Amino acid sequence: MRVSELSEDEIIAKLVNVLPQAANIVVPSGDDCAVLDFAYKTAISVDLLNENVHFRTDWSTGYDVGYRAATQNLADSVAMGALPRTLVVGLAFPSSTEMEWLLDFAAGMRDACEPLGVGVDGGDLVSGEYISISVTVLGDVEQPILRSGAQPGDLLIHTGVLGHGMAGLALLEAGYTRETVEPELAALIDDFLRPKPPLETALAAAKAGNLTAMMDVSDGLIKDCRRIAHRSRVWIDIDDRALGKYLGDLGKAAGRVAADRRHWLCEGGEDHGFLATMKAGTPVPDGFTVIGQVKGPDVDGRVSINGINYGAAGGWDHFHK
Repeated sequence: MRVSELSEDEIIAKLVNVLPQAANIVVPSGDDCAVLDFAYKTAISVDLLNENVHFRTDWSTGYDVGYRAATQNLADSVAMGALPRTLVVGLAFPSSTEMEWLLDFAAGMRDACEPLGVGVDGGDLVSGEYISISVTVLGDVEQPILRSGAQPGDLLIHTGVLGHGMAGLALLEAGYTRETVEPELAALIDDFLRPKPPLETALAAAKAGNLTAMMDVSDGLIKDCRRIAHRSRVWIDIDDRALGKYLGDLGKAAGRVAADRRHWLCEGGEDHGFLATMKAGTPVPDGFTVIGQVKGPDVDGRVSINGINYGAAGGWDHFHK
């Protein structure tokens, strides 16, 4: 059934039946605003996803797109040390869109949100020439963790995967799918289509209180490391030996499409792990790996690997090519 066969109210009713409510909801979807009760400060972030820019419907199911739209926003909230509470979703789509695709999209959002008790409370639907999605996340945070808190002597730590998103994209662009490749390559494609940020690992580390800076790695290890270095006005040196543990997952895929796995690791985006700095001499949080150190002050924000400056931009940029 196409959405053109239904009214807006009928479409909303079907979606609301699938989507979860926030644990701290006071007034749920159905009025002009949803109302929630927050315990601390409210952390807010928004992301946009456009068809044929962030996803393709011949590669991605509705479930994939909904899961991705949710997880990348949840990661932004967690990167601030905030417990995500709810998502607000704006969705544009052509009248030819199948209702089944929208229900699949809602199921993907639900499954991404439910482990942390996050709701999808409110939003808007409009018709459009292509699918466009705006997701706003609201989180509860007592003490935000900023990009600007790294100090000389801190350790650089990471949790999650590196290079999987770029590897999965390269495999799709080469004509492979999850169904046509070996399981280890299918896992890379799946990690691109459905990023899996280690949200609970990062929240636990934030709660322990020893992190000085943190951010979600969405645009590439080097680029996002440089953002911490720039905001903190420090020099961060990455230990090349520590990156070795991430290369093994990428080798077979790099050989299949004749790519450089180290480039994927250093500059690949869409992984949504977490990069943080922490006080030296304190326990490394469970699930994190030490991959470098804050060496000293630097007014411009410097990033190096084994002391050699990394000159390239180091990641994805929507505008500068």
